[in-house]
Amino acid sequence: MILVIAEKPSVAQSIAKVLGATSRKDGYMEGGNYIVSWCFGHLVELADASSYDERYAKWRYDDLPIVPENWMFEVTKDKAQQFKVLSALMKDKRVTELVCATDAGREGELIFRLVYDKAGCVKPFKRLWISSLEDSAIREGFNHLRDGKEYDRLYEAALSRSKADWIVGINGTRLFTTLYHKKLVVGRVQTPTLAMLVERDGKISTFHKKKYFNVHVGKGDLTADLEKVKTEEEAKKIAAACEKKQAVVSSLKRETKTVNPPKLYDLTTLQREANRYYGFTAQQTLDLVQTLYEKKLLTYPRTDSQFITDDMEDTARQVISIVCRQLPLFSGVSVTPDTARVTDNSKVTDHHAILPTVQLEKQDVSALPQSEQKILNLVGMRLLCATGEKHTYAETQISLSCEGYEFKTKGKTVVQNGWKAIEELFKASLKAKEKDDPVKSLPEVHEGDMLDGVSASVTERFTTPPKQYTDVIFCERKEWIGIEERSSA
Repeated sequence: MILVIAEKPSVAQSIAKVLGATSRKDGYMEGGNYIVSWCFGHLVELADASSYDERYAKWRYDDLPIVPENWMFEVTKDKAQQFKVLSALMKDKRVTELVCATDAGREGELIFRLVYDKAGCVKPFKRLWISSLEDSAIREGFNHLRDGKEYDRLYEAALSRSKADWIVGINGTRLFTTLYHKKLVVGRVQTPTLAMLVERDGKISTFHKKKYFNVHVGKGDLTADLEKVKTEEEAKKIAAACEKKQAVVSSLKRETKTVNPPKLYDLTTLQREANRYYGFTAQQTLDLVQTLYEKKLLTYPRTDSQFITDDMEDTARQVISIVCRQLPLFSGVSVTPDTARVTDNSKVTDHHAILPTVQLEKQDVSALPQSEQKILNLVGMRLLCATGEKHTYAETQISLSCEGYEFKTKGKTVVQNGWKAIEELFKASLKAKEKDDPVKSLPEVHEGDMLDGVSASVTERFTTPPKQYTDVIFCERKEWIGIEERSSA
């Protein structure tokens, strides 16, 4: 028989259904040639320092650093029963082969391997690597199982990360706690994260706003600006010099510009947009996407790719049609998707971009919690936008010369709305309307035109401090400097 081990019970149930393992037992399911069981996240973890030497039970400066030569692992106490189930199944003489069906990522690999090693199992195993829990995806995955050894380096990377966390956390926390006689927690990720917050707060607290002035001249519908004049005296001098005087259109430049559709969502961009539109924290968004993944309505969440592979184009087109039928916000929308725009095999590593699944066709979306509906609308909107037409507009830049001073303005006119029509439809549905930069159209003028008797005015402005980190901007910066663990469980 083949023992399949998933990361959690809900995923195991989805797999068991496809494999026909419908007979429920204590801690697993069985049927046909398969036994399907599960972990509860990490069943096995690195042992505490006191497991290496009893003296480490007390925190002492002189014992540092603690760096194990031979690493020890222990079963998580509150999950010991499920480990016993898995260990017994691995030793079952009926089982000749295993399938690692934990999440297809670094942390999922570690979860399985630590249980496998701790149980002393040496039976061969294969790897199930899928990006969706749809029945069709599971069947396809089992038809193309990979040799487990192909993922040895992924496991080693996860194990190295875990050991690094242990070394930094154990030693750093004990060091600063013993030095300052107060528990001070240090972590490989949390400490540089804290440093980023302190740095930003320092810049905000020491910021001193500075005043500056903008001078405006114009006539009728045409107004141009001279920005960031340092003193009020100078600004008023410029305004007085130009008041009621003649201005000339010294330069006029027109050009057609395009804005390409956005890319599909990876996890970070989805978290950023969910925060922007709904106020969800990064963790809330991850939890919602994970739930929708387990409900088979979204593909795998912990991805860093914003593209799909060429073998997915037909499915993507099918999903686009489903989105337009199933999500009320987009019902009646007519699109001609260009899926080639989001297809690039070289930019897809472990998992493709986050997409709705064809299972959405069978889902009564109105029956889902509002928060899950919001995420589906967001992912659906991005899929339609990413495969839509370019947004095209005509931009006009005008310079006015008056009394030796140059004033500038610019405006634009939409030529073809393209993908932005979908985005605008989405934004219009929000209770707190998302404001775009206003589209400023300019009157028809020509280079060399004279404007007699222009009016002039001055407005006061202030420089602004750095912004406080929002949850998602913070995630983006952590990812950029390399401390964000996007694929960790």
